[in-house]
Amino acid sequence: MLIRNETAGDVPAIGRLVTEALRVLAQSTGTEAGIVEKLRAQGALALSLVAEAAGEVIGYLAASPARIGTQDGWALIGPLAVLPSRQRQGIGTALMAEALRRLRATGRGAALVGDPTYYGRFGFRAFPGLGVAGCPPEVVQALPFDGQHPCGELIHHPAFGLDQHGNG
Repeated sequence: MLIRNETAGDVPAIGRLVTEALRVLAQSTGTEAGIVEKLRAQGALALSLVAEAAGEVIGYLAASPARIGTQDGWALIGPLAVLPSRQRQGIGTALMAEALRRLRATGRGAALVGDPTYYGRFGFRAFPGLGVAGCPPEVVQALPFDGQHPCGELIHHPAFGLDQHGNG
């Protein structure tokens, strides 16, 4: 398996993979592939990584610039998607490890909205005062690279279509 940056030729496969992989999640809105397209079109993909095996895109991870409260320099990870037929084989773990390795060199920390059990093993956790309107606090998680506790609303890029204060 190879983890690499996306290429233009990967774009259709990424859209299909994200839609198929996330369809099974209760929290999926069905808009995730469109969000990735908007982030790409707006030059807001800080990372766009694919996992490839035998010439096929089997996993994908996106990261985009985010803010927590008034703190810039955060990366929002999401979506992270693996083909259903290839899940539980370490592909998501490999994508996350590479993403965090790259993000540590450039940012304040990483944040996401997701399953605490899954993402906790990478060091993500909920923090008092960290949140996203409408989300249970335990799923809004961060991994600060500088040891500072993040506090405030996790502000997503406008491509996510959330009505957030400060997303102007």
